[in-house]
Amino acid sequence: MPARSSDLVTLFLCGDVMLGRGIDQLLAHPSDPALLEGYVKDARDYVALAEDLHGPIVRPVEPGYVWGDALPALERTAPDARLINLETSVTTSRDYWPDKGIHYRMHPGNRACLTVARIDACALANNHVLDFGQAGLLETVAALREAGLQTSGAGRDLSEARAPARLPLREGRQLLFFSAGTDLSGIPPEWAAGENQPGVDRLPDLSEATAAQLAARVRSHVRPGDLAVVSIHWGSNWGYHLPAEQLRFARRLIDEGVDLIHGHSSHHPRPIELYRGKLILHGCGDFINDYEGIRGYEDLRSDLRLMYFATLEAQTGALRELRVVPLQTHALRLRPAGREDVQWLSRTLSAVSEPYGVRLLQHDGELVMVSRG
Repeated sequence: MPARSSDLVTLFLCGDVMLGRGIDQLLAHPSDPALLEGYVKDARDYVALAEDLHGPIVRPVEPGYVWGDALPALERTAPDARLINLETSVTTSRDYWPDKGIHYRMHPGNRACLTVARIDACALANNHVLDFGQAGLLETVAALREAGLQTSGAGRDLSEARAPARLPLREGRQLLFFSAGTDLSGIPPEWAAGENQPGVDRLPDLSEATAAQLAARVRSHVRPGDLAVVSIHWGSNWGYHLPAEQLRFARRLIDEGVDLIHGHSSHHPRPIELYRGKLILHGCGDFINDYEGIRGYEDLRSDLRLMYFATLEAQTGALRELRVVPLQTHALRLRPAGREDVQWLSRTLSAVSEPYGVRLLQHDGELVMVSRG
């Protein structure tokens, strides 16, 4: 790929990356498959659901198997930073969080599933990173950092949970990647990090005051020339409606100097917004998980997964280009979405995003953002 101008920075972002349960069972070092769920008691049953749809999966798979065609797409684009929300603890802990119906865990021996995609930083302020308790959280952070991945949104105490990941860019600039989550995404109040308590950066609400406080923390870390991305786990699982408080919160962060909002938690993509020239991804949808074969909400097409490549002006953070690469999960592996699926995504995401200044047009099997203005 030709060298990119130093005036531009391209980021890869996606929705929730869940590597536990059935995904973990596919890999070379599976955890104990026993589950405490209401209906499914063995993580291998999630693999069986996918196999019922698309045939046998020979195990163990290579680390890059679940990424599938996302890997060559990443190499073609060669983004300056690769950012994900990792919705899985990486631990051998058996300390299940009580009174929680779903627990996600990947064995630390399977970290190559992340490094094969050359992920730079993982947002951790979500509703699954403490599924195996504080010990599981601390092991997760340590395991990721030992593998060369930066983290944000969780840590040994509140100060560490609020600290951004710092990624070098050209000409001495940095990308600062912050992570926070809300109760509406299912983060228990007990998971909030404290002065001497491990946990996540859990936002108390989406008020103007909380937005102003978060923005002030961002500004305290940003130097002239740096870019700031805030990754937020928020909202319900299904539907396209954006609550007024979420809209206000995201816009206030942009008003206060944040360059891009990376929203996630919903199981399918939600509207995209262009606000004052900056990108707000209100909900990136799922990206990797073991939900294949689980029925419900088929009309929202949670089997379709999106890679967001956002190119920003390095000096201002303004969005120069947004390319979206549509994929589909098949046998727990990502493959290119079909032509009709791409057309459906173009129509659907344009319809829900047009009130926020965005249309998405098809181009060579991808979606390209066009500003309504």
